[in-house]
Amino acid sequence: MSNVLVLKSSILGDYSQSNGLIDHLVSSWGNNVSSVIERDLVATPIPVLDGEIAGGLRGGDTLTARQEEALALSDMLINELQNSDTIVIAAPMYNFSVPTQLKNWFDIIARAGVTFSYTENGPVGLITGKKVIVVTTRGGMHKDGPTDTMVPYLKTILGFIGLTDVEFVYGEALAMGEEMAAKGITNAKSALEKISA
Repeated sequence: MSNVLVLKSSILGDYSQSNGLIDHLVSSWGNNVSSVIERDLVATPIPVLDGEIAGGLRGGDTLTARQEEALALSDMLINELQNSDTIVIAAPMYNFSVPTQLKNWFDIIARAGVTFSYTENGPVGLITGKKVIVVTTRGGMHKDGPTDTMVPYLKTILGFIGLTDVEFVYGEALAMGEEMAAKGITNAKSALEKISA
């Protein structure tokens, strides 16, 4: 039994393919998980990192009310991450990158001394021993190609905070006609079923 953190970042709501695939995965686990925390980063957005918030994330005694709110939110999100055994991330491709909403989550939880540490040998991630499943949906076909800049970014930022056990599931060609889209979803569900088996 494990604790699961689900991060959804699609702007398409009920029409989201990535959300649907993640729901399919979580429901297939059924009672095999102890708890599921679902965070919809679109329905409840994380503030965009700016100079004031970046300063607040370092702590201190003279924080503004906005900085205090951002720091409290960051602490809560990091606590969710630390208490999870498995993290499931919906990462649809928007203009060759992750959704802004997901980037905002990374920006507020990447904190020196909390989720990573700088050492004389370089940065060391402090969130370890967890499994990450990334479900990425795309209108076109980008896997293993030069236009797939998302996967290297996600591997880098997740590894930076210590999450190195990362598995990607692809739902591609979703805007390339009904037949191609259906095949893309079928392939993604098949991959998820192998994970949940």
